[in-house]
Amino acid sequence: MTTLIESDEHTALREAVSSFAKSHDHDSRTLWQEAAKLGYIGVNLPEAYGGGGGGIAELSIVLEEMGAAGNPLLMMIVSPAICGTVIARFGTEAQKREWLPALADGSRLMAFGITEPDAGSNSHRITTTARRDGVDWLLTGRKVFVSGVDIADATLIVGRTEDSRTGRLKPCLFIVPRDAAGFSRHRIDMELHSVEKQFELVLDDVRLPADALVGGGEDAGLLQLFAGLNPERIMTAAFAIGMGRHALAKAVAYARDRTVWRTPIGAHQAIAHPLAQAHIDLELARLMMQKAAHLYDAGDDVGAGEAANMAKYAAGEACVKAVDQAVHTLGGNGLTREFGLARLITAARVSRIAPVSREMILNYVSHQTLGLPKSY
Repeated sequence: MTTLIESDEHTALREAVSSFAKSHDHDSRTLWQEAAKLGYIGVNLPEAYGGGGGGIAELSIVLEEMGAAGNPLLMMIVSPAICGTVIARFGTEAQKREWLPALADGSRLMAFGITEPDAGSNSHRITTTARRDGVDWLLTGRKVFVSGVDIADATLIVGRTEDSRTGRLKPCLFIVPRDAAGFSRHRIDMELHSVEKQFELVLDDVRLPADALVGGGEDAGLLQLFAGLNPERIMTAAFAIGMGRHALAKAVAYARDRTVWRTPIGAHQAIAHPLAQAHIDLELARLMMQKAAHLYDAGDDVGAGEAANMAKYAAGEACVKAVDQAVHTLGGNGLTREFGLARLITAARVSRIAPVSREMILNYVSHQTLGLPKSY
C-alpha cells in the first residue's frame, strides 16, 4: 500500500532537485544535460540500461521540483516518461540498447507524435498509416502539436496498420529518425511562451526498416499506447503542480512584504484566504498524482488510468487557479516582466487542455468509474 507520508528517499530527491533547479538558469539544453548527469532525467529508466531504476513516482518529483523552481522541462513528459517507458516495457533488446542509455544520460531525446488535425482526442480517427513494402515499412500521415521535434533525435509516431485477419486498422508505434527522407516539420506559431516549440509533422511515404516498429510485432500497439499515456498524464500533473507552486510562492512573498496601508496585504483575509485555498488545491492534486504514480509503478495499469486522469484534471484546475490568484495578488505588477507571472497565464491553460481536455477526463470518469452511459 502507498503511504501518505513521503519516504526519506523521496524527500531527499525532492530537496536535491530543488536545490539544483534553483541554482540554474533555464537554458533548456544545458539544463537538460546537467540534470541528466546527476541522474534526474533517467531516474525512471532501468538500471540495466543506464537509468536510475526508479519509476514515474521519482520522475514526477523531479519535474515538479524543476517547475516549482521556475525551471520546468517539458520534454521530461515526453522523452523519458512516454518514450522511455514504452521502449523499456515493449521494445526489442536492440531498441532498448540503442535508446535507453542515451535517453537516460541526456545525449539523445525523443519526441512523441499522436495528435492529428482531424483526430484530436479521438485516437480511433488517426489516419497516419503504415504499410509493408518488402521488409520495410512506409509511413504516411500528419501530426500536430508535437513538442521539441527540432531538438529530438527521433520521434515516436503513433500510426495504424491493417490487421491481416480482419482488415481493420490497429495502433502501432514507430521510431522515426529526425533525418528520415520524407519526414518534415513546420513550426506552429504559438502565443505560448516556452523554450520547447510546437510543430506540425508531415510523413510522406517515410521508409523505415522493419526494426523501427516498437517491439517488432504488430499486436501490442494498443498496450504500448496506453503504457505511454498514463505516465503522460501523471507527468503533466507534476508539470502543472510545479508551475502552480512557483506562482504561489511569488504571490506569498509579495503579499508578505507589500504594505499599502499599515499592514502587509497578506494580513488581509481577502488576499490570504484565496492563496491558502490555492495551496490546499495543489496539495490535494499532488496526493492524487502520487497515488497514480504508485499504481502505475506497481503495474496496475487499470487503476493507474483512473487515478492519472483524475490527477491531471485536479492539477490543471489547481494550477490555473493558483496562477490567476498570484497575478491578482500582485495587481499591475503581476503583468510585468519583472515578476514573471504573466507568461504563466497562457502556460497554465495548457494544463487544462493537453494532453487530454477536462471534458474528456469527465467523460472517462463518468463512463469508466461511475458506469454511466457513454456519450461518444
